[in-house]
Amino acid sequence: MVLLWILASTFLVSIISLVGIITLALKDNLLHKFLFCLIGFSAGALLGSAFLHILPECLENNKSTVVFSYLILGIIMFFLMERYLHWRHCHEQGVCKTHAFTYLNLVGDGFHNFIDGMMIAVSFMVSLELGFVTTLAIILHEIPQELGDFAVLVYGGFSKRKALLFNFASALMSVIGAIAGYLISDLSKSFSNFILPFTAGGFIYIATSDLIPELHKENDLKRSTAAFFAFLLGIGFMALAKSFLPGS
Repeated sequence: MVLLWILASTFLVSIISLVGIITLALKDNLLHKFLFCLIGFSAGALLGSAFLHILPECLENNKSTVVFSYLILGIIMFFLMERYLHWRHCHEQGVCKTHAFTYLNLVGDGFHNFIDGMMIAVSFMVSLELGFVTTLAIILHEIPQELGDFAVLVYGGFSKRKALLFNFASALMSVIGAIAGYLISDLSKSFSNFILPFTAGGFIYIATSDLIPELHKENDLKRSTAAFFAFLLGIGFMALAKSFLPGS
């Protein structure tokens, strides 16, 4: 029975990734303006998620040197992945219509969704009430983040339908994480101690190396200002969402 609740909850969380479908009705010129602000929001949300949620949780139960070592490893690995993706896509194919950071975002989001699934599984194994509260907290966290992820994919060169499909596939990692958390509950904590700061490093890299530089390319003052406030809103939302999490 508990496993059914776990699977149903994580699949519901995965469905949230399709929130980008609301943009299909927008015209291209309006969509571009909307996406540019969402890029700012996504950059802020990634930094807020890393510094306000993931790292504080890691530092509660682990030595800072261990946490920051895994964080640096995450930054290094995402740097190498981006260099490889950029080289392979732009040199082997001779074109660069799709930016490498779109694939990096999918990888980072996949790790994050995997951990979300493990959190849901562990919470339901403690009690149904805690499982429901954790699921609700993750849904509140995922809605703006998935909109931001969708924006990153479309802005980086994906079609809207392809972005929805890939974002949903990445979101399904939460179901895999939930099953893994249920089956290896004794080992899931040790795995989380590594993958959480590693994921935070990936989020920091994507936000600072890819998304924020994209915002600096805009010369129009009004659009730049709007994107900056969206960036602050992303950080602020993550700060506000922290109050909804169990134990905060």
